[in-house]
Amino acid sequence: MKKATLQLETLTCPSCQQKVEAAVKSVRGVEENSIKVLFNASKVKFDFDESIASLDDVEDAIEKVGFTVESAKAR
Repeated sequence: MKKATLQLETLTCPSCQQKVEAAVKSVRGVEENSIKVLFNASKVKFDFDESIASLDDVEDAIEKVGFTVESAKAR
């Protein structure tokens, strides 16, 4: 499993946080229990299986619900 952190555009409300979390959960290969959306920092952290999912998959899911990923790091 890899750990990832995505910096998002500013999250402006709790429903934005919920939309981002649901988008990340929808990606096959993301460890659902690892997802943490940090509202005040506009970041999302999660673990994923890189043999199933990629950061691009997660970024695409987030962008489909209307948010922009400004940067991404995986380790």
